[in-house]
Amino acid sequence: MTTAPVAVQPIPRGTLAGRVGRRALDWLPALVVLVVVLVVWQESISVFHIKKFLAPQPTAIASTFGTNRHELISAGWFTFQEALGGFAIGCGLALVVALVLARWRGVGRALMPYMIAANAIPIIAFAPIMNAWFDPFSKFSKMAIAAVLCFFPVLVNTLRGLTSVRPSSIELMRSYAAGELEIFRRVRIPAALPYIFTSLKVASVLAMIGAIVGEYFGGSIEALGVQIKNSASLFQFEVAWAAIVVACILGIAFYLAVALAERLAMRWQPAQGRE
Repeated sequence: MTTAPVAVQPIPRGTLAGRVGRRALDWLPALVVLVVVLVVWQESISVFHIKKFLAPQPTAIASTFGTNRHELISAGWFTFQEALGGFAIGCGLALVVALVLARWRGVGRALMPYMIAANAIPIIAFAPIMNAWFDPFSKFSKMAIAAVLCFFPVLVNTLRGLTSVRPSSIELMRSYAAGELEIFRRVRIPAALPYIFTSLKVASVLAMIGAIVGEYFGGSIEALGVQIKNSASLFQFEVAWAAIVVACILGIAFYLAVALAERLAMRWQPAQGRE
């Protein structure tokens, strides 16, 4: 007597609550470090009588944020728009240039030394120039500064990903009479996605830095960088630190948004190091 074949059951991947629990455990060490740092910071200022212009207590910063939250959040949103615009301009241009340089390698070898030289100039030197080129009170001057910061890391990483494809994959596509456009679409760009998203996560942080640095050299009173500069000049250090905290939160949120986009775009890639 023959027995009916038994269907193979899929391996359970765990419930939603289990996955959420594992994610929470992943974040637990970072939360513990944050709590320890805040406690040591708070108590050290009281014990060693550190002046508030050096470092206000976290409780004083939190209280100031609660009092001025509407102004700080509005300023943070203003600066975030500048950072987002610079991120889009710089990263978009870098992706296009990387595609061109990957297609025509000779152009890349000719232009790369000049791009490296431009990237070696500190961004603080570009800020007054950008404010002179554009209206210093407009958002576009800060977007230009953020775009300069974002451009080079995205360009270098994307170009590395586009040119790091295995030769056997290219030869296989050419054996099927695939053109360069088809090779880029099916081989080079998918292989470059990890490099691209790595550079985009770096650029998300650099965009916030570029926008705030640009505001130090002139900008709208609504901007976060202007508020930090003015508060420090008036010895309102709790307000300055509260604005810095807002900038940190926005930078982290921007980074996490790009990381989420990476996770959604690369679901086809097998996860490594995860159960």
